[in-house]
Amino acid sequence: MADAHWLVLYVTVIVVSSARDASGALPAATLKVIAEANANGPYIGIVIPNLFEMVPLLNSSSYNSTEIIDFAGRRFRFGTVEERKVILVMTGLSVINAAITAQLLLSFFDVEGVIHYGIAGNANPALNIGDVAIPQYWAHTGLWNWQRYGQGPEDELALESNGDYTRKIGYLKFANYTANVTGCNSYDNLLNNIWYQPEEVFPVTGTPEERQHEFWVPVDSTYFAVAKKLEGLKLEACVNATTCLNYTPTVSTVERGVSAAIYLDNAAYRTFIYGEFNVSPVDMESASVALICYQQNTSFIAIRALSDLAGGGSAESNEANTFSNLAAGNTVVVVVEFIKQLSLSMF
Repeated sequence: MADAHWLVLYVTVIVVSSARDASGALPAATLKVIAEANANGPYIGIVIPNLFEMVPLLNSSSYNSTEIIDFAGRRFRFGTVEERKVILVMTGLSVINAAITAQLLLSFFDVEGVIHYGIAGNANPALNIGDVAIPQYWAHTGLWNWQRYGQGPEDELALESNGDYTRKIGYLKFANYTANVTGCNSYDNLLNNIWYQPEEVFPVTGTPEERQHEFWVPVDSTYFAVAKKLEGLKLEACVNATTCLNYTPTVSTVERGVSAAIYLDNAAYRTFIYGEFNVSPVDMESASVALICYQQNTSFIAIRALSDLAGGGSAESNEANTFSNLAAGNTVVVVVEFIKQLSLSMF
């Protein structure tokens, strides 16, 4: 009988959410279903980039599905993980999709906190493929001021005096990465320098239209304390019976992770951002979710499994397509354990 009720509810939600008012607003029937779901909240939002990263959680014995609501091109899956009420939602690739999805989740549903998880490239030579890294801070490293050729670190950036841009965070000098140059002691590059910039943010605790700036966005301190309890947790090392790592992956809390709308597979840039910012995971979504949660004053943490050393160079094969499923499975193990420990910390 319960299965029949779920099926009727599922079909109803799909039908009512397929229409939109002429104004573009959600129809009343969809808002009613959302209100009914919120009456059973609050929930932990679990935000996931791609379906292959979500499937291990959907298949986990720790997850029980109860309801689905579709709207705005997103599917919000209701259920429980270790008896905690959750909403799962897939973002799609990269920073814009991640930000849109996180904002929809927090704007329409009663969410007490957000866990973002998935796979990532690795910039930290002390970590390995299959390890799970949980950073304390996240930054979006795709917002730049690209300095004109002929100017350098001592020259003010365009619009810097207005407070729009800054030289306080750091820069990349392209000339430092010129290759195959012989017969001269110095050389330049027309691409010159890019300066990393903080995001403009408008927190709900602030004044509308009065911007603030943030580069390193902290995760929730309570969530990070729970994450520290997972350090050293042993994880799966084998993709299958014939493909295994020669070590046992583990969980580590780290200082920093970064995101940008870039798939990073370049060793020189990996080395630069590790040296400049001391980052470990590099991905395309986490900082977006972090920034939305920061602005909405909602607890947040991101959990990322390392599928490759960005740009190669490790003793192990660094091909993401070899270890992506292993990394995705390891992340889900850590997410489930995190939720379990989070519940225990409340009592």
